[in-house]
Amino acid sequence: MTIHGVSAGPASKDHSGPNPVNQQSLDGSFGLSVDLDLRVETEASAELDQAQSPEASGFASFGFSAPLLKALSAIGYKEPSPIQSAAIPELLLGRDLVGQAQTGTGKTAAFALPMLASLDPSLRKPQVLVLAPTRELAMQVAEAFNSYAVHLDGVRTLAIYGGADFRDQIHHLKRGVQIVVGTPGRVMDHMRQGTLDLSALRALVLDEADEMLRMGFIDDVEWVLNQLPAQRQVVLFSATMPAEIRRISQKYLSSPAEITIKTKAADSGRIRQRYLMVNGPQKLAALERVLEAEQSEATIIFARTKAITLTVAESLEQHGYDVAVLNGDVPQAQRERTIERLKSGKVDVLVATDVAARGLDVERITLVINYDIPFDSEAYVHRIGRTGRAGRSGEAILFLTPRERRFLTGLERAVGRSIEPMEVPSNATINQNRLDRLRARLTAAVQATSCSEQEHALLSEMVQRVAGELGCSGEALALAALELGLAGQSLLLEGDDTLFAAPRQGGSFERQGSHSGGARQGGRGERPSRGPESHMERFRIELGWRDRVKPGNIVGAIAGETGLNGKAIGRIQIFDTHSMVDLPKGMPAEVFEGLRQLRVLNKPLQISRVQG
Repeated sequence: MTIHGVSAGPASKDHSGPNPVNQQSLDGSFGLSVDLDLRVETEASAELDQAQSPEASGFASFGFSAPLLKALSAIGYKEPSPIQSAAIPELLLGRDLVGQAQTGTGKTAAFALPMLASLDPSLRKPQVLVLAPTRELAMQVAEAFNSYAVHLDGVRTLAIYGGADFRDQIHHLKRGVQIVVGTPGRVMDHMRQGTLDLSALRALVLDEADEMLRMGFIDDVEWVLNQLPAQRQVVLFSATMPAEIRRISQKYLSSPAEITIKTKAADSGRIRQRYLMVNGPQKLAALERVLEAEQSEATIIFARTKAITLTVAESLEQHGYDVAVLNGDVPQAQRERTIERLKSGKVDVLVATDVAARGLDVERITLVINYDIPFDSEAYVHRIGRTGRAGRSGEAILFLTPRERRFLTGLERAVGRSIEPMEVPSNATINQNRLDRLRARLTAAVQATSCSEQEHALLSEMVQRVAGELGCSGEALALAALELGLAGQSLLLEGDDTLFAAPRQGGSFERQGSHSGGARQGGRGERPSRGPESHMERFRIELGWRDRVKPGNIVGAIAGETGLNGKAIGRIQIFDTHSMVDLPKGMPAEVFEGLRQLRVLNKPLQISRVQG
């Protein structure tokens, strides 16, 4: 680590206007610049090994209070990451700071811990405001604050974002909170209505500033900055430093320390990363297939909420898995017992939320499944870092719904490599794995019996007696014993596995002749189109874009009524007032009559054959 040109900035300053030395500080003359190469294990927010005593923790060197150190120890924070080592001392001095760091370097703790250390719990007004570009990141940052402040009496954190009940947020603000984490738009709403009092604000954090620029929030951010008290600390974190973000830092930050963390993800090559595209209702069934097909010593499944962890765990238990749950409702003592059970091999599958799994370091974990896509790239890096530990290889599988595919590029950027696609394991793959596992167990049983000599003799006598009584061969007895071992469960998986075919990405669905333009014929907003395929027949339904019908509505209604697989339904064309759909020829009269009675979006389908 090399540190250049450190200068002590004032702990209290006036932010009422531009500072003429800001450009120098950003160029490095007055700032703090740190160039580092970090490994993936460091990128996972410095969550190393299991918790140890606060006295031995590297975080004790910052002078944090005993309750704060106790919380850090409980969640597994042992040594500060490089960005935390560089940023925390500067922020404790009250300096402004510009941090350029990729996600996964531990920057949330880098700003949250010094902010908590300087809070006045007796003052029930917002003292720290964190602006985040998305509601998901706001929720995650707020949750991190709560986990660090769990032993700090009277400290409350509130996440405010659009889409949530405004009145409920007002209620919590009136009760008194010291930390507010929110999206720019909702923060502005509360400030304009006078429900968010920032007169006692001590610090503002702009998290993922470049993402806020990309999403068009910079004007909102500046509006918020201009309403804040003149005396306050400003912290800006950004993965990149475009010109507009530099302008913001020059205008609103005073002689900031500048920290730059350069990361490389070379070691991520130890972790094979794949993604699986699946519709939401099929996720549980797909998860069970993945667990059957993947050979794993121990698996951790990450879910977004406490409720989902319980749902997933209950389903897996019904299928015979030894499952444990880690979420925010699990007490610390039980959490430690669960981790010990995972380490010892008494539990092979762990279902956890992000915060509950911080600091988890178990070498047996060879597979990480992201059942829910993480809120941000930093969380993804942290999650997959639970495998591939201590130089071992690991596997990471990400579940994506079609709507979430757009987030894949950001995750690939965070890990510095592409994430390869995979398919839901087929019946053939699962059945072959079942046979292979049974053969391996049988071979092991023959080579190393677990019975005592006395038990072995009794079993041998029983085999001879049954064979003599039934007059059957040893092969027949062996087959009967194998069937007993199945405990009434089917050896082979049967049923239609085409249901798990990758969801169509827009596919053959077409929007024709909408009000936004397009060639029209006969005033019906319809363009000429090719006829149906030879094995298909075209039908007309009297619902169109005007009725807000979507291809999924049509497919779901027809498949539900006819029993057709969704893939068997052909081309769909939606016009303003009606739609065309291609269905297999030879539809029975009673099925067609059922379709005629069908309603979609509470409106009659009114299906009819298209002649000629």
